[in-house]
Amino acid sequence: MSPVVNPRAALAHALLTRVAGPEPDEARDRIHLTPGPRWFDPDSPIGRVHGDASMFVGGVRALLLQSLHPLVMTAVADHSGYRQDPWGRLQNTATFIAATTFGTSAAAERAIAIVKAVHKRVVGTMPDGTPYAAGDPHLLSWVHLGEAESFLLAHQHLGRRPLDRAGCDEYVAQTAVVARALGVVDPPVTYAGLRAQLADFRGELAATPAARDVATFLLHTPPLPRAARPGYALITSGALALLPPWARRELGVHAAPVLDPLRRAGGRAVTATIRWALDSAEPGRAPEAVEAAR
Repeated sequence: MSPVVNPRAALAHALLTRVAGPEPDEARDRIHLTPGPRWFDPDSPIGRVHGDASMFVGGVRALLLQSLHPLVMTAVADHSGYRQDPWGRLQNTATFIAATTFGTSAAAERAIAIVKAVHKRVVGTMPDGTPYAAGDPHLLSWVHLGEAESFLLAHQHLGRRPLDRAGCDEYVAQTAVVARALGVVDPPVTYAGLRAQLADFRGELAATPAARDVATFLLHTPPLPRAARPGYALITSGALALLPPWARRELGVHAAPVLDPLRRAGGRAVTATIRWALDSAEPGRAPEAVEAAR
């Protein structure tokens, strides 16, 4: 007789191996249990946001928004293997966020050094001859702004413990620590500052064919088993509900704003399901600690 499969544990395992790699427990222990000083308290706003299941929705929203800067998108299209190895890219990003948010100061500094070394190799030119470089502080700023807003927005709509106004400001200030270390000049330190800097980029943003390809890949053709696609569709639906209408139009995404309440409800449902699965992974630990570790 086949052993009984616990669906909650099976879902947790499937999620963790996708995000953290084949040995998620080892990765968790290395980041969370290594003694030493850290950049942030895990229960501070950045720990609460980055340790919440809403990051799944926020991550998709961030990728869609970030793709709208033509220079950034060209760099991704020319140098990224996101189509060939999307899960490897996801795991690298998740490891960076976990290391800088929850790891020791030494681990955070190593993660920063790795990313900066990669950025040095990502250089090229646009079709019109305009040069780009991943280490350009201006482009780094756009990537940082899109990520910080997306993670925070998803947390405020879908998170276990949404932040108050002061908490939102502190979150933005904490993400600025990581941004400065990567090379961003004058990152915002308040939520109002974040919104203002995002608005300043609006004139530079437009969807290229490569950006629309990314949107199609993320929304319609990710390499997932058939059984996982309905849940993933709820994640992308929640991300679209949080994406500005102008960004949807640029990407050619037909998502009528009138349906956004339903999309947000789907995002809440799938986030709650992910949270339910991950909370089961380690009974006895605080729920936020489980999510953060995973």
